[in-house]
Amino acid sequence: MIVSASRRTDIPAFYAKWLMGRLRAGFCEVKNPFNANQVSRVSLDPADTEAIVLWTRDPRPLVPHLPEMLSLGHEPFFLFTLMDNPRALDPKCPGPEVSVPAFAALAEALPGRVTWRYDPLVITEKTPPDWHRVTFARLCRALAGLTDRVVVSFVEPYRKIAGRMRELAAAGYPLVPLADGAAVELLLDLRDIAAARGLTLATCCQPEVFQAAGIAAARCIDPDWIEAGIGAALPGGKDPHQRPGCGCAPSKDIGAYDRCLFGCRYCYATASETRAREHYARHDPDAPSL
Repeated sequence: MIVSASRRTDIPAFYAKWLMGRLRAGFCEVKNPFNANQVSRVSLDPADTEAIVLWTRDPRPLVPHLPEMLSLGHEPFFLFTLMDNPRALDPKCPGPEVSVPAFAALAEALPGRVTWRYDPLVITEKTPPDWHRVTFARLCRALAGLTDRVVVSFVEPYRKIAGRMRELAAAGYPLVPLADGAAVELLLDLRDIAAARGLTLATCCQPEVFQAAGIAAARCIDPDWIEAGIGAALPGGKDPHQRPGCGCAPSKDIGAYDRCLFGCRYCYATASETRAREHYARHDPDAPSL
């Protein structure tokens, strides 16, 4: 089993103490996000978990615990989202002046196990395609040699974030839809910018756009990546619980929605920032469930 920690919130940034407590205990409990009365027990015994994939914008709270995580027998892999968006889009995320050194430290501790996510691409009047070309190129220069993979996608206008999108538009950041040709052109340019720095660009879902650009679809929880890291084969198959365009390997997510405090305006995992703060204030790091 692969553990995903987590598509639903940033566990390394905000819940590292809880995660380490659960790894020591050898299990956690996870509430069904659509039925809170349904709780499942997830084994975190290393004998049952081939890998733990950690999704984060700031791994620093977890990094001091990596030696213990490894000593317990776990195999950590990181999906590190690193952007340089205006504060109107990412009001509380660390900037590159913090994130790039954190990425470098993590890549040194876990060579070959850190994938960069420049994701999602939020195209607005103030962050048009050329802005992303320049920003992406700058970050590629900074991360060259630290990873060989970068994953991108375009923002999805989920219904639960419609209110925040209207607020962004009122603040001067209306979303700008790209015609397919313009989207393909941008992707091809990003691919070439990445390749010049030794990075292979792949894409998260949205195959209708990326296939037109001739760019490979990413598998964020990528069995080939994990197999290369752990030196063992994983069960095959695709995760049936993800979106149709997702190619990720099956995993068990141990997070919960409305728990992240970064406040990214386009984030599908936080419907209510007020609720996220309330949940965080009530969080018990010793509880079996996040």
